[in-house]
Amino acid sequence: MKTQILATLFAAVFIAMLGIGVIIPVLPQFAVQLGAGGFALGVITAAFSLSRGLLQPLVGDWSDRRGRKRFIIIGLIIYGMVGLLVPLAQSVAHLVYIRILQGMGAAMIVPVAMAYTSALAPPGQDGKYMGMMNASLFCGIGFGPVIGGVIADRLGLGPVFYVMAMLSLGALLLVLALLPPSQQSARPREIGILKNMGHMFQRKRSFGILLARFASVLMIVPAMAFLPMIMAPWPNSTSTHMGIVMACRTLVNGVLQIPFGRLADRVDKKILLLIGSICTSAALFLIPSMASFEAMLLAYLFLGCSEAVLWPVLGAYASEEGRNHFGHGAMMGVFNLAMSAGVFAGALFAGTSTDHWGLTMAFHLIATANLLLTLPALAFIRRGEQEDHAGQTQA
Repeated sequence: MKTQILATLFAAVFIAMLGIGVIIPVLPQFAVQLGAGGFALGVITAAFSLSRGLLQPLVGDWSDRRGRKRFIIIGLIIYGMVGLLVPLAQSVAHLVYIRILQGMGAAMIVPVAMAYTSALAPPGQDGKYMGMMNASLFCGIGFGPVIGGVIADRLGLGPVFYVMAMLSLGALLLVLALLPPSQQSARPREIGILKNMGHMFQRKRSFGILLARFASVLMIVPAMAFLPMIMAPWPNSTSTHMGIVMACRTLVNGVLQIPFGRLADRVDKKILLLIGSICTSAALFLIPSMASFEAMLLAYLFLGCSEAVLWPVLGAYASEEGRNHFGHGAMMGVFNLAMSAGVFAGALFAGTSTDHWGLTMAFHLIATANLLLTLPALAFIRRGEQEDHAGQTQA
């Protein structure tokens, strides 16, 4: 039964993320056709992150109490609706509203699937299990941009969104047929999600994990949404080229999730977190200086390898905190809230920086912020672990 649940979860997440991936290279272009500039592109991305972020803690807490399958089903239905609605948008405002809806759907899929996986992970194997979940997520997003770019070049932008709707339907049918209902959490939290969140922020180790999660995703918007703004002016640049660059970054990230997840179970996670943060910051500094498809491809491969170090470490940390202190769904909900907050902040910061100082400065500022926030996060994690060890010794 455990193998069936994991296989169904990973397959459904892969298909759903494939649907998200196909629109990555074309959504910015569609928005630009509707009159979006740098700031508007940031707002479109931020709208998704805002609605997803606000809903995730609630959904995570509810999934601990009421079971998880129903939330995944609702999220996939919403994703299908988004694929049908985007081609009908007539303005940037319409895209913002649709992205808010998409964020609501996202809050019910990935965090709940992560909580499902975390609850099934044996102690000491959190990195391995979260690495497998991340692999299905990133491989889905990774293949998507290539498919979306090819479809856009041959059929136009509109059909790409209908492909997203069809893939969401496929994932929905898979979940309905094969995923059994989850049981309620063995550690239900009756204190309420707001008080539970307060405890997470008061606990040093949890706060450090959430801060590191926030820092690690600040670069999502400049690395994804603004790539077409860099590559579009190049001679002979196409949507397919952009899709390949995005896909290679995400695919190498996905492929490396499993080995790095196992590594995270065996070595000091703090060292891996520091290495990954330094490398992602360096990659962001390099991206604006790339002047050819081949050079950009290499920069994004380096970025993907760097991210592959970070993600299973952070997922394993969150899984441990959920098991030992807060409940899997509640912790994963707040963990992904930190991600949404990072994407939201990065979107607005990158969009404003681009409009005022240009793309290059936006990338450099985000890279600096990523590293400067990770350092205190590591300090909180280290201090929290020392306090936990001292408490266990006294006990």
